[in-house]
Amino acid sequence: MNRIARLGLLVGLLLAAPELGVARAQETGTSNEPRPASPALSPVDYDFMAQANLGAQFQVDSGRLAEKKAMTPAIREYAHEMVATHGPARDALDRLMAREGLQAPPEALLKGAYSAIMSSLEDAADVTAFERDYMRSQVEYQKGNAALLQNEVQNGSDPDLKEFARSTLPDVEGHVQRASKIAADVKRRLLTH
Repeated sequence: MNRIARLGLLVGLLLAAPELGVARAQETGTSNEPRPASPALSPVDYDFMAQANLGAQFQVDSGRLAEKKAMTPAIREYAHEMVATHGPARDALDRLMAREGLQAPPEALLKGAYSAIMSSLEDAADVTAFERDYMRSQVEYQKGNAALLQNEVQNGSDPDLKEFARSTLPDVEGHVQRASKIAADVKRRLLTH
């Protein structure tokens, strides 16, 4: 497994981690989740807001890079869709955060993983490596993002955040399917050449 695939898996696991933290908190009565800056938000809601905001920016940044570097039309179209859909999602989250008087907390591990993926993508040896690595990272990211949204729908308490997650989840599930199909096509193409 190459570096980008490991980083993509890490991002997916980190995005899915709130679900594990909630289960642990329910079992022990404590939580390892960061405490919210606002008493109006639960730790689940605060974590969701922080991770979703950071992830949306990663999707915009990596999508813009893929729009420039990818040569396969399906990948370029997918990347454009990520920029077009995650920009407004990021803006909606920013408005919700402003309403609560919050700033996105520093998520050093997740930011580090996203930065490492971006560096790997920027330094890809050739277009083939870029496309393979971009799509691998997208599959893992989208799976983790779907788990993050599902966790908010099931365990969140802020009605606006739950509605945001509920209304966004079908699109993200579609992104998982599309990214998986494109990644499989890229892999098949690499095996036949």
